[in-house]
Amino acid sequence: MLTAFARAFRTPDLRKKLLFTLGIIVVYRVGTHIPIPGVNYKAVQTCVNEAGANQGLFGLVNMFSGGALLQITVFALGIMPYITASIILQLLTVVIPRLEALKKEGQAGTAKITQYTRYLTVALAILQGTGLVATARSGALFNGCSVATSIVPDQAIFTTITMVICMTAGTAVVMWLGELVTDRGIGNGMSILMFISIAATFPSALWAIKKQGTLAGGWIEFGTVIAVGLVMVALVVFVEQAQRRIPVQYAKRMIGRRSYGGTSTYIPLKVNQAGVIPVIFASSLLYIPALIAQFAGGKSGWKTWIEQNLTKGDHPIYITSYFLLIVFFAFFYVAISFNPEEVADNMKKYGGFIPGIRAGRPTAEYLSYVLNRITWPGSLYLGLIALVPTMALVGFGASQNFPFGGTSILIIVGVGLETVKQIESQLQQRNYEGFLR
Repeated sequence: MLTAFARAFRTPDLRKKLLFTLGIIVVYRVGTHIPIPGVNYKAVQTCVNEAGANQGLFGLVNMFSGGALLQITVFALGIMPYITASIILQLLTVVIPRLEALKKEGQAGTAKITQYTRYLTVALAILQGTGLVATARSGALFNGCSVATSIVPDQAIFTTITMVICMTAGTAVVMWLGELVTDRGIGNGMSILMFISIAATFPSALWAIKKQGTLAGGWIEFGTVIAVGLVMVALVVFVEQAQRRIPVQYAKRMIGRRSYGGTSTYIPLKVNQAGVIPVIFASSLLYIPALIAQFAGGKSGWKTWIEQNLTKGDHPIYITSYFLLIVFFAFFYVAISFNPEEVADNMKKYGGFIPGIRAGRPTAEYLSYVLNRITWPGSLYLGLIALVPTMALVGFGASQNFPFGGTSILIIVGVGLETVKQIESQLQQRNYEGFLR
C-alpha cells in the first residue's frame, strides 16, 4: 500500500489529484469546527466535557460527522443525510419501476438517480437539522449537563430557521466537496470523507481509554486496545477480500466470418455482499425506541422497559436484538441488491453458462442457493464484529463508541482497500498507455 502511494506521488498527474484531495480534506475538517450562529459555544464545550465518551443516542451520527454533531457546527450533519438518501434510493429502485428503468438506461439513468439523491439529501438535511436544533433547545442533546438548556440562548423562530439553513447548507457543501474529490481527485469522494470523519475520532477515543486505565498509568489498556484493533483489521481485510468465484463459460458464436466467445470467466460473489449497510440499519432501528422514550413524558411501563433493556449496550436483550437485526438485514439487503434471475438472463442472452448447470431458471436457482449459503457466514461475521464495542464496554469500561467498533472498522478498511485499488489501477493505466505507444 505504501509503495502504491509512493509511486503515485512520483507521478505528476496523480500527485496533483492526491494534493487536491488532501486540500479538500483540510477544508472539510475546518468546517467541522466552525459553530453555527445562535449557539453558545462555551456551553456546548462544557456539556461535551461533562458527557465525555458517553455520547448516548447520537453516538453513531456523531461518529459519521467526525465529532461535529455534538459540537453543533456548520458540518454537524456531515455525510449522514447523503448516506441515508443513497440507501433509500437504492431500496426504492427495487420497488418503483420508474427508478428501475432509469438504472437500466446506463450513464444517463445513473445521472438522473444521482440528481434525485441530491434533492433527497437536502430534504433529509432540513429534517435532521430541525430535529437537532429542537433537541439542543430542549436540553435533551446532553442529558445530565448542568447548562444543557442554555446551549441555544435565543429561541426565537428566526434564530431557529437560521440554524437549520446553516446546517442544511453545510450538508450541501459536504456533498459538493465529495463530488469534487470524485471528479478531480482520486475518486470515491463520499467514502473518503466518511473515512476521514471516522478516523478523526480515533486519537481522542484512544487517549480517553489511556486516561481511564489503571494498569501502568493506562498504557496496558492502551496497548491491549491497539492489539485488538490490529487483529480486527486483519480479520476484516481477510473476510472483505473473500469471495466465491462461480465459473462461467461462453460458447463460440459465428458472426459473419468472425468467431466470438469461447472464453472463460467467473462471477465473484463476496462473502460479505451487504457491506456495512446491515450494521447501520440495525443501529438506526434500535435507536428509534430509545429516542421515542427519551422524548416521551411520564413514567409509563413501556418507557421504563425500553430504558432498562434497549438503551444499555451490555444488556442481553439489546445484544440479542442487535445481532438478530444485523443477520436479518444482511439477508434482506443481499436479496434486493443481487438479482439471480437478471444475472441468469444476461448470461443466457450472451451465450454464457455455468459448467454442469443448464442456462435459464436452473442457473438462477443455483446462484440463489450459493448466495444464501455464503450470506450466512457473512451475516454472522458482521454481527460478531458489531458486538466488539459491547465486549469493550464490559471488559474495559469503555463507551459504546469504542474506537475500534464494528461500524468504524468496516468502513475504514473497506474505503482504504478501495482507495488503494483505485490508485493502483490508475498507475497501471498510465503504464499501459506508455506500453501501447
